[in-house]
Amino acid sequence: MPERKDYHIAADVCVIGAGHAGCEAALACSRLGFETVIFTMNTDSIAMMPCNPHIGGSSKGHLVREIDALGGEMGRNIDKTFLQSKMLNRSKGPAVHSLRAQADKAEYSRSMRRVLEAQDHLTIRQAEVTELLTEGDPARICGVRIHTGTVYDCRIAIICTGTYLNARCLVGESITETGPGGMQRSTHLSDSLQALGIPLRRYKTGTPARMDGRSIDYSKMQIQKGDEEVVPFSFSTDLQSLQDVDQMPCWLTYTNEETHAVIRANLDRSPIYAGIIEGTGPRYCPSIEDKVVKFAEKTRHQVFIEPEGRYTNEVYVDGMSSSMPDDVQQRMYRTVPGLENCVIVKNAYAIEYDCLNANLLKLSLESRAVSGLFCAGQFNGSSGYEEAAAQGLIAGINACNKLRGREPLILKRSEAYIGVLIDDLVTRDNTEPYRMMTSRAEYRLLLRQDNADLRLTKYGYQCGLIDEERYQKLVRKQEQIEAEVRRLKEVRIGAAAQTQKILEELGTAPVKTACSLAELLCRPELHYDDLLPLDPDRQSLSSLPADVREQVEITVKYEGYIERQKRQVVQFEKMENRRLPENVDYLSLEGLRLEAQQKLQKARPASIGQASRLSGVTPADTAVLLIYLDKLRRQNKT
Repeated sequence: MPERKDYHIAADVCVIGAGHAGCEAALACSRLGFETVIFTMNTDSIAMMPCNPHIGGSSKGHLVREIDALGGEMGRNIDKTFLQSKMLNRSKGPAVHSLRAQADKAEYSRSMRRVLEAQDHLTIRQAEVTELLTEGDPARICGVRIHTGTVYDCRIAIICTGTYLNARCLVGESITETGPGGMQRSTHLSDSLQALGIPLRRYKTGTPARMDGRSIDYSKMQIQKGDEEVVPFSFSTDLQSLQDVDQMPCWLTYTNEETHAVIRANLDRSPIYAGIIEGTGPRYCPSIEDKVVKFAEKTRHQVFIEPEGRYTNEVYVDGMSSSMPDDVQQRMYRTVPGLENCVIVKNAYAIEYDCLNANLLKLSLESRAVSGLFCAGQFNGSSGYEEAAAQGLIAGINACNKLRGREPLILKRSEAYIGVLIDDLVTRDNTEPYRMMTSRAEYRLLLRQDNADLRLTKYGYQCGLIDEERYQKLVRKQEQIEAEVRRLKEVRIGAAAQTQKILEELGTAPVKTACSLAELLCRPELHYDDLLPLDPDRQSLSSLPADVREQVEITVKYEGYIERQKRQVVQFEKMENRRLPENVDYLSLEGLRLEAQQKLQKARPASIGQASRLSGVTPADTAVLLIYLDKLRRQNKT
């Protein structure tokens, strides 16, 4: 037989996987002018939502807003395809307000695919990538090979494989070697990664059943409506365009003792408890079996019935993820009020897959082992669409920065939830699928979802994903906020009878002496718009846009707390700015404990701050590193 010659196609960037991470990575690279190919096992799975039918939620809404501020696509896409929108935690402070939207799953996927298809410099390719090709020592990416043998020559590869690598789905005793939603799995890329010296781990996640909505008795459930005034995810979405969307309701019901009895009686048939599942599951998104076992004292658990789309009867049973056998699922679900006659369209299932220990990555999301190889999404051991999209965007931006010879974009923990997410993945020892939560962010009063544009648009503009018009609009907004805060502090009102009457009508105490409008706004019962009858310059106050008024109120009301967190950030950044050389031999550094030497040698932290967050590195070890840097600085001076 004649010797086979590989067929070669040239590209700058190859993105492996077209889920939420892959879409953001590919769009970022192509929008910045690099010829990009995005590979998917099936073009029908582009931006697929194989699990829950919503975007955002507690802390995840922050991520979507930050993705948008940097120039990503997720926020714009959900604004075009949502079924219901709700701002969560309105009764609490602004730091934990989180936007959440039910998505039309099919339309979300179709809409994102249209965006990809219309993008210049971007090619969609349905194919399985089976091998990463490298050259040189140390190794660097030079191409990828697909299942047909064709080679795509490239300088960058971004792995965004989600839950497809060597995936298998489990429903009781039934095990199917398939990817999520019945899609074909990827079977060869894991071998290629391990051949390059990149070890993999095994994780597991799960999903609940989908049901025919016509078989559900909603009269036994509590209706959950969306907000009357819809708030968009994207800072560029026209607010008024969202207000006329016909929102669809969700419904709330509960499990009960009968449900739990069915589960307990069949635990030996659960792959989780029968020892069939090898992978580690997510602690913060447990199956209903886990809930019943680990929270045995609870007599009920919440179950939300959520629509999957505007033109389908299929609904999602949020809160009852399971891998129980088919017959057990049928009995279990039918004990729940409103589901007595439910018809299951798709079984709940657990899915196992290969993924990476993100400790093997730099903060840029580039591999330490292979130059030009970036990784993002659930492949990095995270969970959730939003976490995936955030990583995909950063990986795409940093891939382009590498090609341009620029420094990577590293968002700090003090300036973005994305910074917290990536630092946690890369620095901490994560032994289960990682989920973003507001409690993980030390400076969450500064990292609110409402000010993501003020924090991050400058970075999107600097890297080229935010255009001049949008950036200048942001600059004007910032100037308006600062000017209005100054004005409110300067404008003073006296204790005249008319003023006291207005304050009484507003339900707040009278003033004894003259005070500023800012001082009044600090009262918890007053809001910015309440100042209108008290403000001598009413025209100025009423003419400001709603988003500016919101920022002014938060800035004034929480000024003391915000300033305190800013002082904490200054201290934090002193440690982050103490950079550690890449070539330090920690194993020979005197004064470090053995455990610290090993952890530091493996992690190669970029700064003293990152080193201090490594498990096994004590304050005493950090002090040794500071002494080492001071000694190095003195040597360099001489």
